[in-house]
Amino acid sequence: MFLLLKYTLLYTVVLMMVALGGMFSERSGIINIALEGIMVIGGLAGVIAIKLMPAGANMLVIVLGSVAVAALAGMIYAALLAFASINLNADQTIGGTALNMLATALAMVIAKGFNGSASAKLDYSNRAFIYDFGELTVSAFLFIGIVILIVSYIMLYKTRIGLRLRSCGEHPQAAASVGIDVYKMRYLGVLISGALGGIGGMAYIVPSVSSWNFEVGVSGAGFLALAVMIFGQWKPFKIFLAAMFFALFKSLANIASSTALASLGWTQNMYNMIPFIASMVILAFTSKKSRAPKAEGVPYDKGSR
Repeated sequence: MFLLLKYTLLYTVVLMMVALGGMFSERSGIINIALEGIMVIGGLAGVIAIKLMPAGANMLVIVLGSVAVAALAGMIYAALLAFASINLNADQTIGGTALNMLATALAMVIAKGFNGSASAKLDYSNRAFIYDFGELTVSAFLFIGIVILIVSYIMLYKTRIGLRLRSCGEHPQAAASVGIDVYKMRYLGVLISGALGGIGGMAYIVPSVSSWNFEVGVSGAGFLALAVMIFGQWKPFKIFLAAMFFALFKSLANIASSTALASLGWTQNMYNMIPFIASMVILAFTSKKSRAPKAEGVPYDKGSR
């Protein structure tokens, strides 16, 4: 029971943070397919930051410092999507797909260069991120995720910036007519998306293991987060519930061998497929009722009405 709860909380936080990142980008009008790649780059930057921390560094400094580096790396990588989509009016889906393809290759090159070898596997200590409460083990990202969820809701629905961001995703021409800088708000949405995606990538890699081979990227977690965002209707607390739902399925692969599920004789790969199969089935039945931002994916043209 505690093992299932541990992994469910871990994956819930990851999927929620990355899906919230996608929400901010799409609420501003930019489709962010590049979440998978942003997670890879953010995770890599966070791991390297942990490894570069001086010996004996304070635990809080390690956590906050590496998370900040992961967020910054995610923002820088997301800025490539923002520039291509906003300034060059490039196809947002194609741009995001290209960034996903580039991310794993780039991470492998950087990891191998950092190791000075042909291996893209990095070893690190995740001790600063793990906390034990009796039989339950949680990560520092659980607390970070709760803060991000609350701040996301307040920012999106209770602030002037959130109202402007949402208006740019629904009707950018109307927003521009009342003096809102659509380009600026869309950049803001994508950069927030990058920061949350970068942190989510680190949250996926660091707490569960003490080494990671960047040849595998983040194993499709970014695409699953996109399904969570859609299932959550681009709303923070619904995204949280959707993330918990998918995280429960994803946790089965981690506990199958040590529970009664082992008697089914399924391989771990079969359990790994379950959340993706569930996402396809659920989205097939719910996609008609989804209300995405009306202007998402549509390049902003000042001259159009």
